Amino acid sequence: MGKPTTQELGTKPIGRLLIKQAVPASIGILVMSINLLVDTIFVGNWIGPIAIAAINVVTPVSFFIAALGMAIGIGGSSIISRALGADNDHKAFKTFGNQITITILLTIILVILGLAFVSSLIPAFGGRGEIFEPAKVYYTIILYGVPLLALCMMGNSVIRAEGKPKFAMIAMIIPSVGNLLLDFILIKVFDMGMAGAAWASTGSYILCLSFIIWFFKSRNAELKISFSHLGLDFSLLKEISALGFVTLARQAVVSVTYLLVNNTLFELGGETSVTSYAIIARMLMFALFPVLGMTQGFLPIAGFNYGAEKYQRVRTSINKAVIYAGIVAVFVFSLIMIFPQPIVSVFTDDPVVMNKTPSAMRWVFAALPIIGLQTIGSAYFQAIGKAVPALLLTLSRQGFFFIPLVLILPMYFGIIGVWIAFPLADLLSTIVTGYFLNREIKTTLVTPKQVNMSNQ
Repeated sequence: MGKPTTQELGTKPIGRLLIKQAVPASIGILVMSINLLVDTIFVGNWIGPIAIAAINVVTPVSFFIAALGMAIGIGGSSIISRALGADNDHKAFKTFGNQITITILLTIILVILGLAFVSSLIPAFGGRGEIFEPAKVYYTIILYGVPLLALCMMGNSVIRAEGKPKFAMIAMIIPSVGNLLLDFILIKVFDMGMAGAAWASTGSYILCLSFIIWFFKSRNAELKISFSHLGLDFSLLKEISALGFVTLARQAVVSVTYLLVNNTLFELGGETSVTSYAIIARMLMFALFPVLGMTQGFLPIAGFNYGAEKYQRVRTSINKAVIYAGIVAVFVFSLIMIFPQPIVSVFTDDPVVMNKTPSAMRWVFAALPIIGLQTIGSAYFQAIGKAVPALLLTLSRQGFFFIPLVLILPMYFGIIGVWIAFPLADLLSTIVTGYFLNREIKTTLVTPKQVNMSNQ
């Protein structure tokens, strides 16, 4: 089978490839981020500030189940990229088939459990007081669509592994645009409140999955699977799980972080502090779009060239990805530092929230310029199939540093201790990732020429 697009990953200049892969990914993430921002603006203005807090409470639960699809997608895509680089098409096909089967099975099980424990999960994540009822309405409806979102996340990663970044971008844009249109119709026109916001999101997942199914049935896709590929192969599942667990563990820690921060802020500052965090969390997703886009673009390039044993190209892709991510992060950082007040005013005109949020936002984003090294570094180990270091480095930011900091600092500094924990965790995890990435480059990513020179 001819693979003109995937073979470009091993031949074209790295800088041009990164731009080609990262720009569509960044645009897709940007549109998704804008969707989250505008969705939050709609909810805040058309329903009320408590509704913003309600959605933020539900987000970690639904995102964790959806992240299962992303985890399976990224874990399997690492295998697919390396298999295509090594001309092992059968393994690539079988991996994709197993990704589909396991995503459907696991997400349905988790949705059933999520619905069974709805009344205990929502308060656990900070949905107390006035927040509980709107959060329960949103959560119950949104959970029905989460398996579709998981399939979308999985399919999008596979499309990118094929070297088709433009189609992956379209798959991210469709649900974002669809959600905003449905928001207007269901919330503004039909006045359905929180139920309208939830059904708008679920409808957008249906649109996205429809496009992904069309893609894999079209001539644009290289991975043409049959029913025989859907049968579970436990050796492949083990490899997918080991690599995908990195992404899943990261999202699990994110969910714990939401739980911890929401509850801490509720105890220290009530519902308005939870609303402030909801706004900052949405802006954090938006601000990181160029860094995440660069990371998504970097993954298939690193995986393909590592599979093809073109180690110098892997080194170059790491260096350029970190530099490019750093440049765009500095630009976004500058905007956040200069305009926090106008940014918050877009979401709400509540005077208490307006007073609390800008200074908190500055603290949370203080380490944004260096975060590219941490994300690219941990993504590299995932791309080349080294699950353990990928897992540890991915968890270092929020698991090993942020959670302990957010438990300790508020005891001495109150609410500001919560906000200070964000940049400190970013700084510490970046230092650790930089150390291990540098050691990996010097010991593993060496060309035959470099090996001979070191032996002389």
